[in-house]
Amino acid sequence: MLNIIGKRNVYFTISAIAVGVAIAAIALFGFKEAVDFSGGTLWQFRVNVEKPVVSDIKKIFQADFAHEEVAINYDSQNNVFLARLKEINEVDHQRFLQILNGKFKGFQELSFQSIGPSIGGELRKNAVIAMILALIGISLYIAYAFRKASRPISSWKYGVVTLLTLFHDVAIPAGLLAFLGYKLNVEIDGNFVVALLVVVGFSVHDTIVVFDRIRENLILHRDKKKFSEIINESVNQTLARSINTSFTLILVLVSLYFVGPINLHYFILTLIVGVTTGIYSSIFIASPGLLVIGGKSAKG
Repeated sequence: MLNIIGKRNVYFTISAIAVGVAIAAIALFGFKEAVDFSGGTLWQFRVNVEKPVVSDIKKIFQADFAHEEVAINYDSQNNVFLARLKEINEVDHQRFLQILNGKFKGFQELSFQSIGPSIGGELRKNAVIAMILALIGISLYIAYAFRKASRPISSWKYGVVTLLTLFHDVAIPAGLLAFLGYKLNVEIDGNFVVALLVVVGFSVHDTIVVFDRIRENLILHRDKKKFSEIINESVNQTLARSINTSFTLILVLVSLYFVGPINLHYFILTLIVGVTTGIYSSIFIASPGLLVIGGKSAKG
């Protein structure tokens, strides 16, 4: 049996360093916002050329369209280009279409999305609100759900520990995307917010499984064992299940990362990192955190 409670300070230190680095990355670099949040145009298309060159497509946008600030990504597997540029109106959109149709036979527009700065700002604000409400709502629900497990610690402390754990699981992948935005110009969009919400849902699921086993063992051994012993036993009882379930998901996500569409690469990467940190936190942070936040009543 792993002595997770006995080595909790080691696990807390690892998490504190990881979260500290993530927060520092967000504070120093910020996020490179995609069209969804900053406003602009996202244009996905395919050209019927055997070996298309990204630089050639970029030159067309810069020379013929007079858009110097344009980012072009190419998905070689599906022969799809993804262009990000400043907001353009429908008149320019049709004009650009005619130019591209003239330069490339078999040109095919797959999607065109143009968002104004004010709409992007509103989406950004709503995304932040959604994340905050999700974290608080889940924590309040857990505090309510564990109201009958109020000994040796109050049920609301389960909610507080869950909130801290979820912040841990969201902060680390967010910090990674901030760093990648600085180094590789990786942008965050609506998919990034969705990925974080998925991470929150998956992480809290694992945490609840462990907490529920603690609650069951409290009923069975409340007067026979110390709270620390019950926590350690409960974590070990659910350890194999948590790792096996999560590892299966990670295998699927890794496969999707390498064979999935290029515009979902960083969405999937966020899920991989978030799910991994969620496994770690539900085992090594959430449950030992109950002992720490419980104070003397939990250690007695």
